[in-house]
Amino acid sequence: MNAWYVKGDDESLVRQRVSDLVGELTQDPFAVEDFGGEDYEINAVLDACATPPFLGDRRVVVARGVGRFRAEELAPLLGWLDDPLPTTSLILVAGGGTVSQKLVNAVKKVGSVVDASAGTGKARTSWLVAKLKDGPVVLDAAAGNLLSEHLGEDVSRLAGLLDALAAAYGEGARVGVEEVAPFLGEAGATAPWDLTDAIDRGDTEGALTHLHRMMRAGERHPLVIMATLQRHFAAMLRLDGAGVAGEQEAAALVGMAPYPAKKALNQSRKLGWSGVSRAITLLADADLALRGAAGWPEELVMDVLVARLSKLAPGGARSKARPAPSSSAAAQ
Repeated sequence: MNAWYVKGDDESLVRQRVSDLVGELTQDPFAVEDFGGEDYEINAVLDACATPPFLGDRRVVVARGVGRFRAEELAPLLGWLDDPLPTTSLILVAGGGTVSQKLVNAVKKVGSVVDASAGTGKARTSWLVAKLKDGPVVLDAAAGNLLSEHLGEDVSRLAGLLDALAAAYGEGARVGVEEVAPFLGEAGATAPWDLTDAIDRGDTEGALTHLHRMMRAGERHPLVIMATLQRHFAAMLRLDGAGVAGEQEAAALVGMAPYPAKKALNQSRKLGWSGVSRAITLLADADLALRGAAGWPEELVMDVLVARLSKLAPGGARSKARPAPSSSAAAQ
């Protein structure tokens, strides 16, 4: 292969993948020409690609932020990719804007597209397992689970943590929870669905933990988290009493993917009309409080809101059917 296009949703993971790729291609730092920032031009990259290696068998050219180039500016590079110099390895890195699809397609013909994202759900778990397996130390199952839970969405910290463990205990060392714990630092951010799942379970402590990690490590503004919670319970409100038969109908009604729509449908049925309507009231009050109505600190507003929402989890008394409208209400 002569070319790679590296993309991803986490800049630090993209940088790490590019660094790993360069290391796989050459161990000679003098064989690498790295272009970055806003100043380099595509012709400079092209000149580097067309130059044979000096005192070696391969030249590695890295061009970062290629999304800033217009399609017409990329024409010479597309021509090089049609007939690449066999001794040149070109690594194109996403960023700077939308990357030309013509460029991506040209890379695919002579090389590979590399997705540096960790993914979500099962994909993220598989990514993490692979990274731990290839890491410089061997973590037992409990230590691996602790690391995964602690990092949350902030998986870009993984490489640094593993390197620190290797420096402390030696390459190939077997480490457990006691060895890992001192290196963890502040917990990483968690995904929004971790928060809503904990609320739906009635896990107040877990919900508050996820909330704090989202606001601190994740740096999510309270109003952003509020929007997540509003969408979550608004879906339940739309589904309550709608008579949908299953997750596909629920998904079509609320405009969600089938799996989250199924969760919203099940939780709507568990909470009942009184539970869902109470949640909507709590959200409205908290929204006003965040905008200054109560004079409370933002974190206190969110703590109280999440704690109260988690207390709505099914307890029997709240799972009542939607009340039929009175004749006077219907007349209004």
